[in-house]
Amino acid sequence: MSLRTFSGSTVSTALKVARCATMTSLRVPVSARPGVKSESSSSSSQRVFGTGSFTSSLFGKTQVRLAHIDHPNFDSYKRDDASVVEADYQRRAFTYLLGAGTAVAGLQLAKSLVVDFLDTMSASADVLALAKMEVDLSTIPVGKNVTFKWRGKPVFVRHRPQSEIDTERAVDVSSLRHKESDEDRVTKPEWLVVLGICTHLGCVPIANAGEFGGYFCPCHGSHYDASGRIRKGPAPFNLEIPDHEFKDEENKLVIG
Repeated sequence: MSLRTFSGSTVSTALKVARCATMTSLRVPVSARPGVKSESSSSSSQRVFGTGSFTSSLFGKTQVRLAHIDHPNFDSYKRDDASVVEADYQRRAFTYLLGAGTAVAGLQLAKSLVVDFLDTMSASADVLALAKMEVDLSTIPVGKNVTFKWRGKPVFVRHRPQSEIDTERAVDVSSLRHKESDEDRVTKPEWLVVLGICTHLGCVPIANAGEFGGYFCPCHGSHYDASGRIRKGPAPFNLEIPDHEFKDEENKLVIG
């Protein structure tokens, strides 16, 4: 059914009833209307109050007065009961609690994802195991130099006698190219720990060789003393000292 058919059948009937009631209650005698002749004196004007419409020769067309309808009453929909208001507050509290719980769960999930992502970027257990190396110092006699491989690099561990310690500490630091005292380069005077890489072009020096009895790089002739300091040749810096610590109770050296 179209809107026009529905309006012509149902709405038109309801409006006619309302118009009849309104026109009946608001009917004014023709003689009392200003500027309007009575029905007996004029045949050019016809009025039908029962249907709420009239035809006038003054306007030449039919006009319809719509009925006046009061506003609907919605009092039955109001919530005046205190229990209903209390139930509404309880529903609000549940909604807020559910929203807060969802937010906390979302933050916890985001934290877990970030931590897992960072864990994938960190070093694995086998790599961390190679990051440190333990050396049993009891196997290195006095006056000997032992080479170890740490992180793919050679490390010289030298057990120095007292005469060698005294010789290195008697050197004038101001005469050195890379000025470092022997005390600054060792944790324990009898143990020297340096990387076996020449600071010139990365060659591996020879231990217990050279003009100063320390290390000698045969590639370009760099001479280092027993403290790993450059004394002669093209190398610009002393031999690098890796991070290390001593475990006195176990007589071990931890490198890394």
